[in-house]
Amino acid sequence: MTGKSPHSISPTQNRRSFLKGSAAFGVTAGVTPFAIGKPPPTIRVLGTHVTLQEEIRQQAMADLGINIAFQPGGSAAVLQKASMAPHSFDLYEQWSNSINVLWRSKAIQPIEKKKLTYWEEINSLTKTGKITPNAQMGAGDAPHKILHIQEDGKLGVNHTDHISFLPYVHNVDSFGYNLNTLPEGLKSQPESWGWLLDSRNSGKVAIVNDPTIGLFDLALAAEAKGYVTFNDIGAMTKIELDDLFTVLIELSQLNHFSGFWTSVPESVQFMQSKRVNIESMFSPAVSALNSQNLPVRFAAPKEGYRGWHGVMCLSSAVNGRNKDAAYDYMNWWLSGWPGAFIARQGYYISNPQRSAAHLSQAEWDYWYKGLPAQEPLAGTDGRISVQKGSQRTGGSYEDRFSHVAVWNTVMPTYEYSLQKWYEFITS
Repeated sequence: MTGKSPHSISPTQNRRSFLKGSAAFGVTAGVTPFAIGKPPPTIRVLGTHVTLQEEIRQQAMADLGINIAFQPGGSAAVLQKASMAPHSFDLYEQWSNSINVLWRSKAIQPIEKKKLTYWEEINSLTKTGKITPNAQMGAGDAPHKILHIQEDGKLGVNHTDHISFLPYVHNVDSFGYNLNTLPEGLKSQPESWGWLLDSRNSGKVAIVNDPTIGLFDLALAAEAKGYVTFNDIGAMTKIELDDLFTVLIELSQLNHFSGFWTSVPESVQFMQSKRVNIESMFSPAVSALNSQNLPVRFAAPKEGYRGWHGVMCLSSAVNGRNKDAAYDYMNWWLSGWPGAFIARQGYYISNPQRSAAHLSQAEWDYWYKGLPAQEPLAGTDGRISVQKGSQRTGGSYEDRFSHVAVWNTVMPTYEYSLQKWYEFITS
């Protein structure tokens, strides 16, 4: 990852350049020329607030000449809706832990690789499970395990002509904490998932309310504290789940947890209102709080990160013009501008070099190379979220993805874990 162009390119100029080359793009990148005189198709995108942002919708509509309707919601709610009602959406955007549920419920259809303009540019993380040859794979559903559709109709690692999702946005997650309220006894210690269950934070802890995400935050925390051990944290047994939730329910009854959030805006509000001092967090929430001058730090836990990979899926019900437009939207996501936009909230894209020209050298160095910020950097809202001289926790793109402890996963004991999760959050 080298080479950058100056940040003299404005979003407006980027759009003009994109449109100026739209004729060529229509030939080389598969943008469908919809019939003149007919209203453009409208594609419905179901997903979370993480990627369903108004700036993205407006830019895509301007660049592609189609209508786009975003349907954002909490991760558990949108997964349930998608798996039960594929006619309610054309494209689904969430995380790789959705895939097994969606595929088994026949809510999504295969994606043809030959229709993906930038497939060859997508890096090795999704294709092999490792960003570098020496990277730690991470337990659970590493995305390459559930990407390709095998000859028997199952999902697996052998490369085929059809895939279950478009690899695009991804990141490693951990927890965020307010530097001003961190207990003195923890300030000299390496950051650890165990802080989420530390008694010194009791009453000021929140967890993401998602049984395929929050579960792993808490499992990593419980193991870090020595409360439980797992043979394979990506495939916990029923006995291991019983042991884990015995601990968690006891802590819940002691009012250790202040709440469970279901969306990024809600997690921001939890920290803004001082309801919590530490919580499961996604990068956009940390960026938003930092832009408001709230000293929230995104931890780099010594045990490793919880990794996730964004997935964009085709509804099993979409066809015709809407299906063509859906492919255009998927290709647009890897065309450069979108990857640069989400970099400013701390996310990565599967073909980062194409987004490099849309980022300043300072932005590229901070977000991808893990270097100190050469100047103040703005987030997606235009407000300064990174101060000059600050450095991203965890280091570079390669460093961070070399230390994945576990991926967001739907385990073989998924149904049982759901039961235990709901017992926990209602205890």
